Amino acid sequence: MNTPSQSDRIIIFDTTLRDGEQSPGATLNVDEKLAIARQLARLGVDVIEAGFPYSSPGDFEAVQKISHTVGTADGPIICGLARANRPDIKAAAEAVKPAAHHRIHTFIATSDIHLEYKLRKTRAEVKAIAADMVAYAKSFVNDVEFSPEDAIRSDPDFLYEVLEQAIAAGATTINIPDTVGYTTPTEFGALIRGIKENVPNIDQAIISVHGHNDLGLAVANFLEAVKNGARQLECTINGIGERAGNAALEELVMALHVRRQYFNPFLGRPADSEAPLTKIDTRQLYKTSRLVSTLTGMLVQPNKAIVGANAFAHESGIHQDGVLKNKLTYEIMDAQSIGLTDNQIVLGKLSGRNAFRTRLKELGFDLTDQDLNKAFVRFKELADKKKEITDWDLEAIVHDETQQAPDLFRLERVQVSCGDHASPTATVTLRMPDGQELTDAAIGTGPVDAIYKAINRVVTVPNELIEFSVQSVTAGIDAIGEVTIRLRNGDRIFSGHSANTDIVVASAQAYVNALNRLFAALQQEEPISAQKSEIPVESAQVAETVPAQS
Repeated sequence: MNTPSQSDRIIIFDTTLRDGEQSPGATLNVDEKLAIARQLARLGVDVIEAGFPYSSPGDFEAVQKISHTVGTADGPIICGLARANRPDIKAAAEAVKPAAHHRIHTFIATSDIHLEYKLRKTRAEVKAIAADMVAYAKSFVNDVEFSPEDAIRSDPDFLYEVLEQAIAAGATTINIPDTVGYTTPTEFGALIRGIKENVPNIDQAIISVHGHNDLGLAVANFLEAVKNGARQLECTINGIGERAGNAALEELVMALHVRRQYFNPFLGRPADSEAPLTKIDTRQLYKTSRLVSTLTGMLVQPNKAIVGANAFAHESGIHQDGVLKNKLTYEIMDAQSIGLTDNQIVLGKLSGRNAFRTRLKELGFDLTDQDLNKAFVRFKELADKKKEITDWDLEAIVHDETQQAPDLFRLERVQVSCGDHASPTATVTLRMPDGQELTDAAIGTGPVDAIYKAINRVVTVPNELIEFSVQSVTAGIDAIGEVTIRLRNGDRIFSGHSANTDIVVASAQAYVNALNRLFAALQQEEPISAQKSEIPVESAQVAETVPAQS
């Protein structure tokens, strides 16, 4: 029988809702987090790190709601992050309590640079805190994960001592984070191997890895860690996260899927075994990627591995000829294996609500009656403009209609006038939070600039537009255009997204969506983010007022 550290499959720990949300501008509200959590459950992840409960009331609510709704008996483990102090751990325990399977993930730094400049503590103090706080977390849940932050830059011998103490105190998973994205595959593999050889009780815990992509090596580092004994991978959809992001879930899963004959022996399996190395339903990967991209406003670059627009595209004549003869000539995986299809539906302007609902269910969307009605209205409007409607169009409609920002300001009308010998002018009408309609106009350097200036004259909320991007959902002159923008207010960034066959209208709607998020945030009490937390602690054991482990 395998011990935890010798498991013959890989556990996928998704931290999109925690570390992924630390990406600038990727802040999600409770409903958006819940939508992503539901999709992650459909994807088949083993663990969802739903947030950092003590960081803000909103994060606590999101973790608790996900625990209650997604943390079912046959669902994933729901995990809450906590620094190694009692208030954090208690909040995490309360937030994940509704889940059938719950975990507390607690951490404290172990590198000398963190001990000296951040914690201002000795090695002996940190080792004692780690053991005490793991034991405290264990008093709430059976499943406790411990992370020595900045493990890569920690003294190996001290790291072994801390890990041994944490396991003895009750940790069931030991996570080794490359917090600053510094290591290389050979070094990471050697560290994991050293832990297996030098921590006496390591067979009582799963070895996990967490890493950032600052040098573009995160996925390679993780795969080398798997070869040396790591059995849990902490990753995010599309690789989003702090700075250059995290190891990308879809890349790890498909690497293990496509090259499973190579990795099988490292997990004690016959080399020719066809059994999956993870529980992930790979056909849900593309859909999950699109959902996260839409809700966070973080576009996936076309050349992104697995889920990028060009991942299965061929322009070279030689490649096209080969693929037409046999896909294996230039494709190592089938597009359908990640949920991509080339199918076009026959729904049109005469199609009814039932046919529309049925097709959405086939695509994996199970909408409430209210959301279905909203999406159906948009579908009818689109059917009057487009002859052919694709599955991609339907995805854009559903995401745009069901994942809206707070409805404070509403765009009622927009009209633009422009040309090569005219001053671009825009007139907009917005419905304000109190119900009144206000209209204003402005001249800009182009139609979109004019629209944004006109909106700003109505919604007098200070902001700076820092990113504007447009991409086509489908091919053709009548394609739906998706607009994503980012606004800055002080040191906070807010994203807005919209899709429409008229990119001018989509641009206006995306801008209003972002302003709604900004305005809603200003109305609420300033939350404590996992990136910049200054949280008082009750215990004198640890005064860690620092960013969350990443």
